[in-house]
Amino acid sequence: MNGWHRVMAGLMLSLLAGCGNGGEQEGSGATERLGGVAQPEEATQPGEGEEAERVAEPAPFDQDVAFDMSIRLDASSRLLVEGTTNLPSGTRLRVMAERDASGVSWRERVEVGPDGFAAGPFGPGSGLPEGIYRLRVTMPPISVQPSAVQSRLGQRGEHLSGPWVVSSEHGLGQVVEARWSLRIEPDGVRMMP
Repeated sequence: MNGWHRVMAGLMLSLLAGCGNGGEQEGSGATERLGGVAQPEEATQPGEGEEAERVAEPAPFDQDVAFDMSIRLDASSRLLVEGTTNLPSGTRLRVMAERDASGVSWRERVEVGPDGFAAGPFGPGSGLPEGIYRLRVTMPPISVQPSAVQSRLGQRGEHLSGPWVVSSEHGLGQVVEARWSLRIEPDGVRMMP
């Protein structure tokens, strides 16, 4: 055998020796490929992963939906809406203001944060005329909410409760729909009963 054949034979033997699959024992420091990168095998105790999953699962939402709203006019007489709610952070909402006399409306999509949510300014650049307006805050169906919100509120909103909770028009479970009436007067905004 010449030198070239010896090198190839040695290389083949070393490759074959590394291909065995029955000689490794658990906890031997073997690696596992994840996404093309070798990762060390993790040693876990029986049931350890199950416990971690239970701890990571957020508790279902177990209270009536509540809102605390603050509505005011900015310097140009446009409507600013700020609200706090007990809905989970990350919940997507739609805020709409509509003039009662004309039906003209303004809308904005917002997301609940740790300090609540804010929307606006609503209205034309010249400001809103005096009169009665309707304010509506709605939550789109659970299917379009982030997964963390879905896990708290339920896959069809079954954990939602309270006077602001209604059935979705399209059979997509329960949603939130809150409504208020307000009057814009020369000296500001007044909530109506």
